[in-house]
Amino acid sequence: MNGINPNNNDNKNDNNNFFNDNPILAFVIFSLIIVLVFKTFFSDGGLMSDSSGGKTPVTQTKSVKYSDIKELIKKDELQSVKITSSTVEAMSKVGGVKYVAQNVPAFDEKLIPLLEEKKIPYEGVVGESLFSQIISSLLPILVFFGIWMLLVKKMSKGMGGGILGVGKAGKLINSEKPEVKFDDVQGVEEAKDEVKEIVDFLKYPERYIALGAKIPKGLLLVGPPGTGKTLLAKAVAGEASVPFFSVSGSSFVEMFVGVGASRVRDLFEQAKKDAPAIIFIDEIDAIGKSRASGASMGGNDEREQTLNQLLAEMDGFGTDTPVIVLAATNRPEILDAALLRAGRFDRQVLVDKPDFEGRLAILKVHSKDVKLALNVDLEIVAKQTAGLAGADLANIINESALLAGRNNKTQIEQSDLLEAIERSFVGLEKKNRKINDIEKKIVSYHESGHALLAELTKGARKVTKVSIIPRGLGALGYTLHLPDEEDRFLMQKSELLAEIDVLLAGRAAEDVFLGEISTGASNDLQRTTDILKSMIAVYGMSDVAGLMVLERRQHSFLGNGASSSEYSEKMAEAMDDFIKATLATHYESVKATLRLYSDAIEEMVQVLLEVEVIEGSKVRSIIEKHEIANNLESRLASKRA
Repeated sequence: MNGINPNNNDNKNDNNNFFNDNPILAFVIFSLIIVLVFKTFFSDGGLMSDSSGGKTPVTQTKSVKYSDIKELIKKDELQSVKITSSTVEAMSKVGGVKYVAQNVPAFDEKLIPLLEEKKIPYEGVVGESLFSQIISSLLPILVFFGIWMLLVKKMSKGMGGGILGVGKAGKLINSEKPEVKFDDVQGVEEAKDEVKEIVDFLKYPERYIALGAKIPKGLLLVGPPGTGKTLLAKAVAGEASVPFFSVSGSSFVEMFVGVGASRVRDLFEQAKKDAPAIIFIDEIDAIGKSRASGASMGGNDEREQTLNQLLAEMDGFGTDTPVIVLAATNRPEILDAALLRAGRFDRQVLVDKPDFEGRLAILKVHSKDVKLALNVDLEIVAKQTAGLAGADLANIINESALLAGRNNKTQIEQSDLLEAIERSFVGLEKKNRKINDIEKKIVSYHESGHALLAELTKGARKVTKVSIIPRGLGALGYTLHLPDEEDRFLMQKSELLAEIDVLLAGRAAEDVFLGEISTGASNDLQRTTDILKSMIAVYGMSDVAGLMVLERRQHSFLGNGASSSEYSEKMAEAMDDFIKATLATHYESVKATLRLYSDAIEEMVQVLLEVEVIEGSKVRSIIEKHEIANNLESRLASKRA
């Protein structure tokens, strides 16, 4: 080790990192040290020399006239005197009083003989007071100026350069040449087809300019979160081999009015210098919200100025400027109309959740770098993940790899993938959450009721798994219904009513077999009420409102679109009566089915209490055995047909 102690090096590095990370604190400490040194070497502080050569503490300082000090000398009341070019300081013999005469006009030749006559010690320092005054005056100014410069430098770095970041986007802009290609983006084939002409324009702009064609200046990528909007934008730049300037919409909005607009100008200037190029603004709704709500105050003024500057910059592009502006949002319904007009973001490309083929392609892309067992079937995974986005599918592959590693496996098996899917839909198992035997019995009957009706009701989704192991935030048990077919986009009335029966079956099983109900069905009842309300007010599936639409819902990719309802109190009462009567009718029908299949319910409950988890195939075998033993017409077989 060449005689070097590594611990000492570590300490030095730690000290350097501390001062580098805290420059302001370091400057303050340095300034204090300078002040202390100055006080030590250039000032006696609160002490003055006495006649014996020692130091006498000063208890009081008095400003007096020079003539008063001379009188004190004549009366022999002083023990020492200090003479400078502009002051005379004298220390009394009694009481520790220090007398100071300021602005002495000229040196008094009679003073020294008088001091020698009275045998009073004295000292003289020519220019010391002037130097002390200069240092004392300049030092606070220098300290303040140094701290101010460090603050400005620190804030400038954090805000992109310049004073307080005004006028510079700096590090807020991520400039790169992505290596992502269209082959790396799967599950959004229609969206890729829409943006391919952008790539062709960036590669061969002269071809379009010669024809007089006007390529779209802006292209807006819309879709749910996690569907690959940013990845698709990078693929456009990667295919065209052009610089890619990416920035988040929220980084334009600051506390200071005008900063955002200045950053927009700087962004477009950089892109024009490196043209052909792509500007990508992620989450553009942060600055592009509609201004139709009227005048705004405070921080919203900054957002409006930023939006106005963005509109002006996009208008400033000529047909010969090969710079394309791509933007992404999952809230297109709130964007300002001026952004969406022709000549700006006049083309919107939907980047939606993938279908079965898209999910399978995405799974294959993300499984390239993991070790899958030979018997793994990604088609099963693709079928059972309907409704998930690309980011969710990537997470399932990663989660399955973590599960396999946790169990000391060398390959990812099908069971790991299915467990990862279950975690995505239901949540993590809460193995440490202990529930007592009474609650476990209640949950067993509740989930068995859901499973039975799901298998017997035509139009309901079949059961994949039944569990009484707690999962997620509050689920003490669950019945999992994973789709076993390709995507569905519509639901029939019979399927909605079947879902109501399945939801009611949990509470009904508690009622029939335990004679008492619990709070566990609260979410089930809320969902049944919402389904019936939508059937009346939105889908026109009842006689209460006929074909009238009583509720308007605004589409939103985030799933929480605004809705407005317009109907009379009489109609509201009719809706309430219909929902109450329908739920009561279906509830009684479900209870009758549960009584008819009571032996099957009891057997499912016993199995759940023993092993806690039942696969869907086991549920179906129990029901089939019960139908054969009791000579019942097979509702299970009729549902399959």
